[in-house]
Amino acid sequence: MSRDGKILTAIAAGLGFMGLVFVAVVLLLGRNRQALSTPGANADTSIAAGKLAPDFQLKDLNGHIYTLSKLRGHIVFLNLWATWCPPCREEMPSIQALYHEFAKDPDFVVLAVSEDAEPKPVPAYIKHNNFTFTVLLDPANKVGDAYNVSGLPESFVIGRDGRIVAHHIGPYDWANHDIRSALEDLIKAKVG
Repeated sequence: MSRDGKILTAIAAGLGFMGLVFVAVVLLLGRNRQALSTPGANADTSIAAGKLAPDFQLKDLNGHIYTLSKLRGHIVFLNLWATWCPPCREEMPSIQALYHEFAKDPDFVVLAVSEDAEPKPVPAYIKHNNFTFTVLLDPANKVGDAYNVSGLPESFVIGRDGRIVAHHIGPYDWANHDIRSALEDLIKAKVG
Protein backbone atom coordinates (compact mmCIF):
# COMPACT_ATOMS: atom_id res chain seq x y z
CA MET A 1 0.00 0.00 0.00
CA SER A 2 1.33 3.45 -0.89
CA ARG A 3 2.15 6.04 1.74
CA ASP A 4 -0.89 8.11 0.70
CA GLY A 5 -3.10 5.03 0.96
CA LYS A 6 -1.83 4.35 4.48
CA ILE A 7 -2.48 7.95 5.51
CA LEU A 8 -6.02 7.84 4.10
CA THR A 9 -6.66 4.54 5.87
CA ALA A 10 -5.42 6.02 9.16
CA ILE A 11 -7.61 9.11 8.70
CA ALA A 12 -10.67 6.97 7.91
CA ALA A 13 -10.06 4.80 10.98
CA GLY A 14 -9.65 7.91 13.14
CA LEU A 15 -12.89 9.42 11.83
CA GLY A 16 -14.73 6.15 12.45
CA PHE A 17 -13.43 6.02 16.00
CA MET A 18 -14.40 9.66 16.57
CA GLY A 19 -17.93 8.87 15.31
CA LEU A 20 -18.18 5.95 17.73
CA VAL A 21 -17.05 8.17 20.61
CA PHE A 22 -19.52 10.85 19.53
CA VAL A 23 -22.45 8.40 19.63
CA ALA A 24 -21.39 7.20 23.08
CA VAL A 25 -20.98 10.73 24.45
CA VAL A 26 -24.26 12.05 23.02
CA LEU A 27 -26.28 9.09 24.23
CA LEU A 28 -24.59 8.83 27.60
CA LEU A 29 -25.02 12.55 28.27
CA GLY A 30 -28.70 12.19 27.48
CA ARG A 31 -28.86 9.13 29.73
CA ASN A 32 -27.25 10.93 32.64
CA ARG A 33 -29.57 13.94 32.24
CA GLN A 34 -32.60 11.62 32.13
CA ALA A 35 -31.37 9.53 35.06
CA LEU A 36 -31.12 12.64 37.21
CA SER A 37 -34.71 13.57 36.45
CA THR A 38 -36.28 10.10 36.49
CA PRO A 39 -37.36 8.87 39.92
CA GLY A 40 -36.01 5.43 40.59
CA ALA A 41 -33.45 5.54 37.78
CA ASN A 42 -30.20 4.07 39.01
CA ALA A 43 -27.15 4.44 36.78
CA ASP A 44 -25.21 1.96 38.93
CA THR A 45 -27.46 -0.95 37.92
CA SER A 46 -27.57 -0.18 34.19
CA ILE A 47 -25.54 -1.94 31.54
CA ALA A 48 -22.63 0.38 30.80
CA ALA A 49 -21.06 1.24 27.47
CA GLY A 50 -18.18 -1.09 26.71
CA LYS A 51 -19.83 -4.13 28.32
CA LEU A 52 -20.82 -7.16 26.29
CA ALA A 53 -24.54 -6.94 25.51
CA PRO A 54 -26.45 -9.82 27.13
CA ASP A 55 -27.59 -12.32 24.51
CA PHE A 56 -31.26 -13.11 24.05
CA GLN A 57 -33.57 -15.04 21.77
CA LEU A 58 -37.08 -13.73 21.02
CA LYS A 59 -39.78 -14.11 18.38
CA ASP A 60 -40.95 -11.31 16.14
CA LEU A 61 -44.59 -10.61 15.29
CA ASN A 62 -44.49 -13.31 12.58
CA GLY A 63 -42.96 -15.98 14.83
CA HIS A 64 -39.42 -15.73 13.42
CA ILE A 65 -36.71 -16.17 16.05
CA TYR A 66 -34.07 -13.48 16.51
CA THR A 67 -30.90 -14.14 18.50
CA LEU A 68 -28.75 -11.13 19.34
CA SER A 69 -25.45 -13.04 19.14
CA LYS A 70 -26.30 -14.02 15.54
CA LEU A 71 -26.27 -10.32 14.65
CA ARG A 72 -22.56 -9.91 15.44
CA GLY A 73 -20.93 -7.90 12.68
CA HIS A 74 -23.92 -5.54 12.55
CA ILE A 75 -24.72 -2.31 14.39
CA VAL A 76 -27.86 -3.04 16.44
CA PHE A 77 -30.23 -0.36 17.71
CA LEU A 78 -32.11 -2.05 20.56
CA ASN A 79 -35.15 -0.31 22.02
CA LEU A 80 -37.24 -1.63 24.93
CA TRP A 81 -40.77 -0.26 25.00
CA ALA A 82 -44.45 -1.06 25.68
CA THR A 83 -47.76 -0.07 24.12
CA TRP A 84 -49.03 1.28 27.47
CA CYS A 85 -46.03 3.62 27.84
CA PRO A 86 -46.73 7.23 26.64
CA PRO A 87 -43.01 8.19 26.32
CA CYS A 88 -42.45 5.02 24.28
CA ARG A 89 -45.26 5.93 21.92
CA GLU A 90 -43.83 9.47 21.72
CA GLU A 91 -40.44 8.28 20.45
CA MET A 92 -41.62 5.50 18.11
CA PRO A 93 -42.03 7.74 15.03
CA SER A 94 -38.40 8.85 15.39
CA ILE A 95 -37.32 5.20 15.56
CA GLN A 96 -39.28 4.61 12.35
CA ALA A 97 -37.51 7.59 10.76
CA LEU A 98 -34.13 6.22 11.91
CA TYR A 99 -35.00 2.79 10.52
CA HIS A 100 -36.14 4.31 7.23
CA GLU A 101 -32.89 6.30 6.98
CA PHE A 102 -30.77 3.13 7.27
CA ALA A 103 -33.19 0.50 5.90
CA LYS A 104 -31.04 -0.21 2.85
CA ASP A 105 -27.86 -0.67 4.89
CA PRO A 106 -27.45 -4.37 5.72
CA ASP A 107 -25.04 -3.48 8.54
CA PHE A 108 -27.72 -1.70 10.61
CA VAL A 109 -30.50 -3.50 12.48
CA VAL A 110 -33.37 -2.05 14.53
CA LEU A 111 -34.92 -4.30 17.17
CA ALA A 112 -37.83 -2.90 19.18
CA VAL A 113 -38.51 -5.25 22.08
CA SER A 114 -42.05 -5.02 23.43
CA GLU A 115 -42.14 -5.53 27.18
CA ASP A 116 -45.94 -5.80 27.18
CA ALA A 117 -46.98 -8.59 29.58
CA GLU A 118 -49.95 -9.22 27.29
CA PRO A 119 -48.63 -9.15 23.70
CA LYS A 120 -52.04 -9.13 21.96
CA PRO A 121 -52.22 -5.34 21.43
CA VAL A 122 -48.70 -5.10 19.98
CA PRO A 123 -49.36 -6.20 16.35
CA ALA A 124 -52.41 -3.91 16.05
CA TYR A 125 -50.46 -0.95 17.47
CA ILE A 126 -47.56 -1.53 15.05
CA LYS A 127 -49.88 -1.95 12.05
CA HIS A 128 -52.03 1.06 12.96
CA ASN A 129 -48.93 3.29 13.08
CA ASN A 130 -47.31 1.84 9.95
CA PHE A 131 -44.09 0.97 11.76
CA THR A 132 -41.91 -1.30 9.62
CA PHE A 133 -38.92 -2.01 11.86
CA THR A 134 -38.53 -5.41 13.56
CA VAL A 135 -40.63 -5.81 16.70
CA LEU A 136 -39.85 -8.61 19.14
CA LEU A 137 -42.12 -9.88 21.90
CA ASP A 138 -40.82 -10.26 25.46
CA PRO A 139 -43.86 -10.78 27.71
CA ALA A 140 -41.70 -12.33 30.44
CA ASN A 141 -39.43 -9.24 30.50
CA LYS A 142 -36.30 -11.38 30.02
CA VAL A 143 -34.46 -8.71 28.03
CA GLY A 144 -35.48 -5.95 30.44
CA ASP A 145 -34.13 -7.99 33.34
CA ALA A 146 -30.90 -8.95 31.52
CA TYR A 147 -30.24 -5.29 30.66
CA ASN A 148 -31.24 -3.99 34.13
CA VAL A 149 -33.84 -1.73 32.55
CA SER A 150 -35.13 0.76 35.13
CA GLY A 151 -37.92 2.29 33.04
CA LEU A 152 -39.31 2.46 29.55
CA PRO A 153 -38.26 3.35 26.99
CA GLU A 154 -34.58 2.46 27.12
CA SER A 155 -32.34 2.17 24.08
CA PHE A 156 -28.95 0.63 23.43
CA VAL A 157 -26.59 0.89 20.49
CA ILE A 158 -24.63 -2.34 20.18
CA GLY A 159 -21.45 -2.45 18.13
CA ARG A 160 -20.31 -5.06 15.65
CA ASP A 161 -18.37 -6.86 18.38
CA GLY A 162 -21.48 -7.29 20.54
CA ARG A 163 -20.47 -4.60 23.02
CA ILE A 164 -22.70 -1.73 24.07
CA VAL A 165 -21.58 1.51 22.45
CA ALA A 166 -24.24 3.71 24.06
CA HIS A 167 -27.26 3.52 26.36
CA HIS A 168 -30.10 6.03 26.72
CA ILE A 169 -32.89 6.07 29.29
CA GLY A 170 -36.13 7.78 28.32
CA PRO A 171 -37.60 9.02 25.04
CA TYR A 172 -35.33 10.61 22.48
CA ASP A 173 -35.51 12.04 18.97
CA TRP A 174 -33.60 9.30 17.16
CA ALA A 175 -34.15 11.02 13.82
CA ASN A 176 -32.06 14.06 14.67
CA HIS A 177 -29.17 14.87 12.33
CA ASP A 178 -26.38 14.42 14.90
CA ILE A 179 -27.48 10.89 15.78
CA ARG A 180 -27.85 9.92 12.12
CA SER A 181 -24.40 11.31 11.37
CA ALA A 182 -22.80 9.51 14.33
CA LEU A 183 -24.47 6.23 13.36
CA GLU A 184 -23.27 6.63 9.77
CA ASP A 185 -19.72 6.99 11.09
CA LEU A 186 -20.18 3.95 13.32
CA ILE A 187 -21.51 1.87 10.42
CA LYS A 188 -18.61 2.97 8.18
CA ALA A 189 -16.06 1.93 10.84
CA LYS A 190 -15.59 -1.72 9.90
CA VAL A 191 -14.08 -4.09 12.48
CA GLY A 192 -10.84 -5.75 11.36
